[in-house]
Amino acid sequence: MYEKLISFFNRHYRRYHDVMFYILTLAVIALATFLAITITKDKKEQELINSREKEIYAEEFTIKQKPIYVALQEAGLENREVSAIVDKLNSVVNTRKLQNQDKYSISTTTDGKFAMLLLHKDLAHYFVADAGGKLVAGVSEVEIKTRIKSTAGKIEGSLFNSMLKDGITIALIVDLTDAFSWNIDFNTETRNGDEFAAVWEEHFTEDGQITGQELVAAMYKGQITGENYAFYYNDEFFDETGKISKKMFLKSPISFRGVRITSRFNPRRLHPILRIRRPHLGIDYAAPTGTPIQAVADGVVTFVGNKGGYGKYVELRHANNYVTTYGHLSRYASKTKKGAKVKQGDTIAYVGNTGLSTGPHLDFRIKERNKFVDFLKMKNRNSALRSVPKEQRKDFEDMKTLYLKALNEARNQQNPAPQTAQEAEESK
Repeated sequence: MYEKLISFFNRHYRRYHDVMFYILTLAVIALATFLAITITKDKKEQELINSREKEIYAEEFTIKQKPIYVALQEAGLENREVSAIVDKLNSVVNTRKLQNQDKYSISTTTDGKFAMLLLHKDLAHYFVADAGGKLVAGVSEVEIKTRIKSTAGKIEGSLFNSMLKDGITIALIVDLTDAFSWNIDFNTETRNGDEFAAVWEEHFTEDGQITGQELVAAMYKGQITGENYAFYYNDEFFDETGKISKKMFLKSPISFRGVRITSRFNPRRLHPILRIRRPHLGIDYAAPTGTPIQAVADGVVTFVGNKGGYGKYVELRHANNYVTTYGHLSRYASKTKKGAKVKQGDTIAYVGNTGLSTGPHLDFRIKERNKFVDFLKMKNRNSALRSVPKEQRKDFEDMKTLYLKALNEARNQQNPAPQTAQEAEESK
């Protein structure tokens, strides 16, 4: 038995000698590789531990609390380093224009070396960091996301307070009233029980900060005004028929807040001061002193100054032989100069109590072909300027369908349909 094994080994010694050599060589290589990987891993883990040991918590400040250069000095950095860091930061943002509320943080290692400065301003992050002994700077924009929001409600008392209560911000309230300002006079035509709905795009950051809101659709259903819609398309608001909401004249020279009509167009009005029958060929809007007054249409300023009983006074000339006048003003807008062009909705002056006046109000008048007319009864006052172009009509209708659905959903949530007897029973 043994003799056979020895004989076999002698005959195949060279072949198996080579095999064993290869096996042993591979084993040595494998062991060396394993040891190298283990050593490298341990080294990296130690380096990571060492780097973590060097990090410290980055305390955050605002510019109001502490200027950046002061915080850097208090962190133990030399003036030369402070200047270099601030100069590097200035390469990506103008530090002279920082606001009190802007936030920043500074990181240094435990051995007192500068690591990073991170500044939060507006919707961007600016940084200066030490990269192997060299300062680098950069900026990263904050990601802005968009969502669609909607609400609906009813007027109870003040239009302004009713809309605020139902989640519409002041800016959106202004946008909504502006969108309907050619169709609805929010000074005189709103009633308790009137309905409204709004859909808007809301832009926000990852941490929930709202950066902007844009009204895209609105509905107002009033006892006097009926049902009105406004849809935002191509930078304009259009009604449900595709006609632009903008008309030749605004419905009022003053926005809705705290305003009421105290005297209307009346050829036989008894003058409150002179106590004689004297035609009142305009409309008086009572409002607090300083309330902005808008140009009701595009035009040119033809008069600015004092004019007898009107006190401080402005006159505008418009297309198609129309002239509007604004009296008893407290002051003029900076752009209101004789010969200046104004756009519909521009603030031209502010409510006052100058001239023959019993209290702060605007005396507003309009002439057509040099004859005073009743602004509230003008037939062509609400004529639309234009409609959606034919080639864009389908696109507008598709968009309107989506907005209408969103408006109706908001209204249904505000006023859910009554349950049937079967639904009521099933909900028990």
